[in-house]
Amino acid sequence: MTDDTSLDPDLGALEARVARDLEDLCRPAADWVAKRSHEGRPVTDVVIVGGGMCGALAWHALAVHGIRDVRVFDRAEEGREGPWLTYARMETLRSPKHLTGPAFGMGALTFRAWFRAQFGEDAWEALDKIPRPMWMDYLMWYRRVLGVPVENGVAVERIAPAGPYLRLTLSGPGAPSDEIICRKLVMATGRDGTGGPNIPDFVGDLPRSRWAHSADDIDFAALKGRRVVVIGVGASAMDNAAEALEQGAAEVRFLVRRKEMPRINKMMGIGSPGFSCGYGALPDEWRWRFMRYSFVTQTPPPRGSTQRVSRHPNAYFHFGKGIAGLEPRGEGVRVRLSDGSALDTDFVVLGTGFTVDPMARTEFGPAADDIELWTHAYTPPPDERHADLANFPYLNRDFTFRPRRGRDADWLGHVYCYNYGATASQGKISGDIPGISTGATILAQALAARFYSEDVERHWQNLVDYDTPEILGDEYRDDPWPAAAEAETEVGR
Repeated sequence: MTDDTSLDPDLGALEARVARDLEDLCRPAADWVAKRSHEGRPVTDVVIVGGGMCGALAWHALAVHGIRDVRVFDRAEEGREGPWLTYARMETLRSPKHLTGPAFGMGALTFRAWFRAQFGEDAWEALDKIPRPMWMDYLMWYRRVLGVPVENGVAVERIAPAGPYLRLTLSGPGAPSDEIICRKLVMATGRDGTGGPNIPDFVGDLPRSRWAHSADDIDFAALKGRRVVVIGVGASAMDNAAEALEQGAAEVRFLVRRKEMPRINKMMGIGSPGFSCGYGALPDEWRWRFMRYSFVTQTPPPRGSTQRVSRHPNAYFHFGKGIAGLEPRGEGVRVRLSDGSALDTDFVVLGTGFTVDPMARTEFGPAADDIELWTHAYTPPPDERHADLANFPYLNRDFTFRPRRGRDADWLGHVYCYNYGATASQGKISGDIPGISTGATILAQALAARFYSEDVERHWQNLVDYDTPEILGDEYRDDPWPAAAEAETEVGR
């Protein structure tokens, strides 16, 4: 254990350590990317959409690699980026506290260093899991200490080609203009970054006031004394059920299609640097096999979240209960089950997760249909088919989208899918805390290589034109050839 006298006594000392480490590591690197213009306007090298954990990390990784002309947009107000203070409702993070997350190889940037600087070693040892709001506090500090320039209140409404560049249509109170031209776009848009909440067909025409998705802004206080059905049993379903119970719901009933509770988080058993770095380079059949198995076995809800629910005597778990439909019943809802039975309730929460559906992303407009998906690129064996996995975008190794064969949409190769949509192609390195620094390294190195290749003629000319001497001429003298050496040469003849 580290001796207490070596601990940073407060955040000021830790921030000084961050600054010193950055200086010692020569971070960030000098900007080397050739500047361009289009239609008389400067072209931004990179725009990052999303100022949360992955967006801030992506900015830092690019800066480390000398890509400095980068703008970060987030539609949320400052401090509300990402899910942590919005639809995430768990008490603590699932990830173990010691994982380094977005630290990008710097010990001083870890949550551990931030926590210990304020609360000390004993408090760190006593901490079990990271409280969710505290993680957001850490991310805001991370952003501040690195100087990540997030522009809040800015939404990217449309992405379209503009010659060799991208034209982004912007909106929102913080938008600097109606549009911006950039060379590359990084979509660090989180869990629903290439899709949206999964709303099953069985919801039908049920009035919107009687149901919500777990990602919605739910008024849990209004559920006091009311009956609630939660569909699903994943982490978000569990956390929303706990909120309803803690706000005084009369009862909460889980309706779960599975016959039993999933208990084993399979992906935890194979987590390693090898998996993070190597998954994206595997043949299609192996990537599909790994990810499909993870989806089919399903990730269980965290133990603590489940106990948070089950300690309430008015919480009920019902397994093997598929949903056939939801329909209005008086002021409430009748839930029709696939076994022919029915249950009446007052409100329904869908803990049904998110879909990955690039065609649902309005930013791409009609061009969303030009994005190559796994269903276009790979045909699994009949016993390994999986409709949801087939709908993920089939990405290049550098996170870029690929156009479908025969589609005139090469401009999609300038858009980087650094969000949950990359999971099938890259593994869990663009959203999950254990692997995000690996993902950011791959992303930044790929962008650096791409910029250098695209501007190779300019870099060649820079090489030819470079004329700053290291030897000034006063370090030596041009001595005459010794006479003895000349005579020896004559004799030798």
